[in-house]
Amino acid sequence: MGVVIGVDSHKRTHTVVALDAVGRRLGQRTVAATADGHLALLGWAASWPGARFAVEDCRHLTRRLESDLLAAGRRVIRVPAQLTAEVRRGARQPGKSDPIDAEAVALAAIRHADLPVAVLDGPARQVRLLVDHRRDLVEERARVVNRLRWHLHELDPSLEIPTRGLRRYCIQDQLEAWLAPLDGVVARIARELLVRIRQLTRQANELEREITLLVRELAPSLLQLPGCAALCAATIVGQTAGAARFRSAAAYARFTGTAPIPIWSGHPRVRLNRGGNRTINTTLHLIAVTQARGVGPGHAYVQRILARGKTRTEAMRLLRRRLSDAAYRALLTDERRHNTPT
Repeated sequence: MGVVIGVDSHKRTHTVVALDAVGRRLGQRTVAATADGHLALLGWAASWPGARFAVEDCRHLTRRLESDLLAAGRRVIRVPAQLTAEVRRGARQPGKSDPIDAEAVALAAIRHADLPVAVLDGPARQVRLLVDHRRDLVEERARVVNRLRWHLHELDPSLEIPTRGLRRYCIQDQLEAWLAPLDGVVARIARELLVRIRQLTRQANELEREITLLVRELAPSLLQLPGCAALCAATIVGQTAGAARFRSAAAYARFTGTAPIPIWSGHPRVRLNRGGNRTINTTLHLIAVTQARGVGPGHAYVQRILARGKTRTEAMRLLRRRLSDAAYRALLTDERRHNTPT
């Protein structure tokens, strides 16, 4: 591994600690979280030309730093937060400070030599930003819909609106016509909320169309996975941020939380993995539920598992693991296609 420089990132500053291959501290420094600070950090790290930087995987704080380090030709290792926490709990030095946290990040990178490495941002980040923005709009619409329903109940308790009906333009038009002749503050607020719902629905639909076009270009192989629609594929692409950074399908399964955790002593057993990326895990579960209902090979696989005496819950967990492997292979295929010169 050689020299590893651990980074503890904050909004205003980055504290770094350099360790050698056996964990001895070689130096530390705190720099501003700005372009000039990053340049000063690179000058300080020039004493160890082959040193690798290890950052905790919290990219909302480290994205600018990662980009500057990668542009300078440095290798950046992303350390999961749980590994850093485990190192900190077992540290001999008590207390908590930025240098202690930076050293814990570096020690985790030294102990786990197969951690994923960072790459420069590409189209996958654009997809993730769009998916996150659409999800925020949908969640905001749900909150506005709930408020509107209470006002409509006050205006007319007998009014029936279909479940999820307020996301449909035809229902919005009918409700707008029904509210138009009503007077009072409650009716006025209801009309304003309905306008906001229509606006959010239009924005969410436009984003979905944009995301669909991007995913068709970036991940056509993933879209061929039965049960994986455009939004599911976009979520997987954006959250994965490059399948090539994982050494194998098993490592990717650890990342997605679909690989079981061994807990046996004398008798082999495993338990459910509640870690990993829960967003991808949820997306894989949605695909598994769709396949188990008869779309794709998942239904036959679940039936075979049930015939062996497993429960349906266990069968769905096994199917999620198979889907994680299939998604990993599809992502690699798409990335190799994009990286192959024409």
